[in-house]
Amino acid sequence: MLSLFRKLIHSRIGALFALVFIGLLALAFAGADVSGLRVGQSSDGEAAAKVGHAKVGVDELGKTITTAFEQEREQNPTLTMRQFLAQGVMNDALSGLADRAAMQEWAAKNGMGVSDRLVDSEIAKQPAFQGPDGKFSDAVYRAFLAQRGMTDAAVRKSITQSLIARQVLSPVAPGAAMPASAVARYAAMLKEKREGDIAFLPSIAFAGKDKPSDAVLATYYKANAARYQQPERRTVRYAVIDEASLANVPAPSDADIAARYKAKADVYAPSETRTVTQVVVPTEQAAQALAAQVSAGTSIEAAARAKGLAASKIADLTRDKLAAQSSAAVADAVFAAAQGKVATPAKSGLGWHVIRVDAIVKKPGKTLEQARPELVAELTTEKRHAALLDLSSRLEEQFENHTGLADVAKAQGVTLTTTPALTADGSVFGQPGQKAPADVAALLQGAFALEHEGEGQVAPLADGKRIAIFDVGQIMPAAPAPLDQIKDQVTRDYATEQGAAKAKDASAKVLAAMAKGTSLADALKGLGVTLPPAQPVAITREQLAAMQQSGRQLPPPLVLLFAMSKGTAKPLAAPGNAGFYVVSLKAVTPGVIPAGDPFLAQAGKQFGLDMGREVAEELRTAIRNQVGVTRNETALRALNAKLVGNQ
Repeated sequence: MLSLFRKLIHSRIGALFALVFIGLLALAFAGADVSGLRVGQSSDGEAAAKVGHAKVGVDELGKTITTAFEQEREQNPTLTMRQFLAQGVMNDALSGLADRAAMQEWAAKNGMGVSDRLVDSEIAKQPAFQGPDGKFSDAVYRAFLAQRGMTDAAVRKSITQSLIARQVLSPVAPGAAMPASAVARYAAMLKEKREGDIAFLPSIAFAGKDKPSDAVLATYYKANAARYQQPERRTVRYAVIDEASLANVPAPSDADIAARYKAKADVYAPSETRTVTQVVVPTEQAAQALAAQVSAGTSIEAAARAKGLAASKIADLTRDKLAAQSSAAVADAVFAAAQGKVATPAKSGLGWHVIRVDAIVKKPGKTLEQARPELVAELTTEKRHAALLDLSSRLEEQFENHTGLADVAKAQGVTLTTTPALTADGSVFGQPGQKAPADVAALLQGAFALEHEGEGQVAPLADGKRIAIFDVGQIMPAAPAPLDQIKDQVTRDYATEQGAAKAKDASAKVLAAMAKGTSLADALKGLGVTLPPAQPVAITREQLAAMQQSGRQLPPPLVLLFAMSKGTAKPLAAPGNAGFYVVSLKAVTPGVIPAGDPFLAQAGKQFGLDMGREVAEELRTAIRNQVGVTRNETALRALNAKLVGNQ
């Protein structure tokens, strides 16, 4: 039960959510381009893990990881695959895939399954597989799979497993409920207040006064070179070509204009739309009576309400649209009536329609000559866009044939611009807050994918009316900053590290003095070092939770404060050898929530959700243990090396 409370306080994401996330990756791959990091097909069908009689393939695991990596890179462009894997992603992905496979096998043994029609429905829902008409297109689907190196069978397998996981886990997750007495007890803990003092002993305060020698600094710098690593930087040479500047783009011919006018005949033809209010009744007699009442002066809305019916308003109806919605007879009657009048009642498959014509909008249409200016503008835009696409293709061919960027720029009459050194996220190196222009930012992913300088590329820009030609002018690999450039920083870090051990010893002396009854303030004075005074603190668990929910990083001393016993003091190391905290807890005031407080209902709902998740987690674990999962550590190490090497 206490684990539920800890989860509520720390907002930790359970394995159930990880499982669902991994399960949806097969569909989420529609938003990621993994072509550059794809792991090749395993020729021998090697398994990353055996799951009962099934397996999780090395290739399947690799694709899942690379897809997740590309999605993460959209938010963090400087992320490397090595860093991504260091976060334990491979274990998480393998666990998710193995758990889905285990649930599929367990479900099959217990008479559960997913029909092909349901899988078809899930595929058809995906926007990435829709054609121009907004409906599922098999051609688009097949092309998409081919582009990503996926197979229909693999996608169907993943969707099937995800649907089975949903069937197995969803029923047990939402239905748990905690007894009211337990809710009150644990909810009151959120109102609990803790008071104490927090002292900070900075390492730098305990560092020696003498500066280290150059030899000592050099040794320290070499041992900690990774701390001073600078990101890879690249300069980009580029020029932008605007379609409006293209020469020799022919003007639309009379034949082109006439053909486009004919193709848009429905746009330029005269049209008439009507806005109406209608009531549908079951018999002709009822319709005639209602129409007569409205024609006599009663509003159609009031007449309908008197008979227990409702009038509905429909705007901008054409004759064809109304005929499709009702019948040709209804459409003919409505379009024969004058504005403000009631049309002659007519019948459709729904019944008899009594319709008042509220408004009539007539558009006279346009002749070819009247439409010519807008047709010329439309065709000119299309021709310029087509010319830009053609130019883009020709420039790509020139670059593939090793024509240099400078020569291409000269031939196109554009001037190249060279950026300062940029990092992968578009920041100007060495100039905090400075970013590359938007046009350059659009080129960075391609620029940082190039292996060598001077490889010309063409890229469309976001507005679709321009292209950029570019290459990388200079590549500066990631490496530690030279010592002579960061000597002051290294000196501070060295002093801080030397002082950290003394700060730890000092915190132990403070705690020993407090154990003998000395106050925290006096214990700090006894160290003989100038230190910041201890800070009093008074905070509730609810306030701590609010800090977490707002996205703020919880101060470690406050977290420790709620893990201590009243009347005790604890040490806590600060991150990065910055020093040590001494946390003293003086008072604990239990929380009180009056009966009937709305907070109890909210807490009960949240506790119930957490209990349901724990039940689902237990079921998932039990299924995995029953089916059995065996990892292939050799294959996993090889996949890890391959993923890092592919980058």
